[in-house]
Amino acid sequence: MRTHKKLLITLLASASGLLVAPSVFAEPVVLQLDYEIPVQQNQVALVPFAGDSVLSPVILNDLSRTELTVTSRDLPQQPRSSSELAGTLPVWQSLGIPYLVVGSTRSNRGKIVIDYEVIEIKSGQVLEGKQSLTADNNQQSLRYAGHVIADKVYELITGTPGDFSGRIAYIEEIGRGKDKVSRLKVMDADGENARTITEVNGSIFSPAWSPDGNRIAYSVQREKSYPTIYVQNVSGGGANVLTPFPGSNLSPSFSPDGSKILFSSSYQGSADIYEISASGGQPRRLINWPSSEVQPSYAPDGKSFVFVSDRTGFNQPRIYRHEFGTGRTTQVSNSGYATSPQFNSDGSQIAFLSGRSAAIMNSNGAVTTNLGNTGIDEAPSFSPNGKRVVYASIQGGKGVLTIKSLNGGEAFGKSGQGIIRSPVWSASPK
Repeated sequence: MRTHKKLLITLLASASGLLVAPSVFAEPVVLQLDYEIPVQQNQVALVPFAGDSVLSPVILNDLSRTELTVTSRDLPQQPRSSSELAGTLPVWQSLGIPYLVVGSTRSNRGKIVIDYEVIEIKSGQVLEGKQSLTADNNQQSLRYAGHVIADKVYELITGTPGDFSGRIAYIEEIGRGKDKVSRLKVMDADGENARTITEVNGSIFSPAWSPDGNRIAYSVQREKSYPTIYVQNVSGGGANVLTPFPGSNLSPSFSPDGSKILFSSSYQGSADIYEISASGGQPRRLINWPSSEVQPSYAPDGKSFVFVSDRTGFNQPRIYRHEFGTGRTTQVSNSGYATSPQFNSDGSQIAFLSGRSAAIMNSNGAVTTNLGNTGIDEAPSFSPNGKRVVYASIQGGKGVLTIKSLNGGEAFGKSGQGIIRSPVWSASPK
């Protein structure tokens, strides 16, 4: 059985083509986001934490957007710890729910201490014992703590680290031409706490997170100027110019250790692939073909990177892989229009744009998932654990930003004052 939900969003839809992709333009529209939620037996019971009004809703919301099914309704008790289950475990076992999450909060020197447990109901065992976390006594800190707890609960149950405490950067555009204003924004992975990192009169392209989730690299193009790459700390401060070179400087990608950045640039002629220190300096050209090479992205192990080239013909972009050790370059995508590659966390999959469809291939180029026609030159971005993706789209004249689980769970959308572009997911800040 499946339920069907519908969400109405108002959004100004317009788009400008990037690189070799075709352009899309649309008038202001009322957006309608449709999604389906699998309905199945509950797998996790969450008892609202004692003394808390902020954490529990965050945890419940996070877990409900995965393949797990979670409930906090019609529970036989409201225990705050495993010790309070003594003598009543058979009552919980009769519900047929495999896991139970309980917890409580307490004050300690002006901070909030959260104690929680994940209990396997069949055996009564507490998975990895009692967990504790300390947060500042304010809404933002407590919401972040809720995401961290959801990460741990998901990991204890599935064996895979959660991705709820990461953040999503995206671009919001308002207006056109000389009147265009672009904002680089960051929000929590549940769509809350959106804030502007920088705002420019012009266009912002291709934001990329540092591995520690504390910096973002991005390109800015103002009127009558070349695109320039900047690096900025998410917590505040001014942006540093990384590429003070003439030509189009686009598509930054941080190395896995955060020390270097790949990018494409035309400052020595046609667009080629370069590598530069994340603190700036003189770049090193890595790919120098007669054709245009753009959109580089490091592999998770840092031993290779993928990029896009039109060497096979005009408007026939393909994805290639270059190995640092051997210098060998091989074609990855098998056929068709393929751009905007990005690896998942273990390097086994590559998200990319297949024509106008957001898609995923394995590392050998075989398409494994087609997320549908996006109607816009945007590819999906993997969450840190690779279980979810975020992508922007315009479909039938309607635009949305969608976060979707790849193995079930609820999808949801995000809108802003203008069109939304280039969402990209970070790891948890370190």
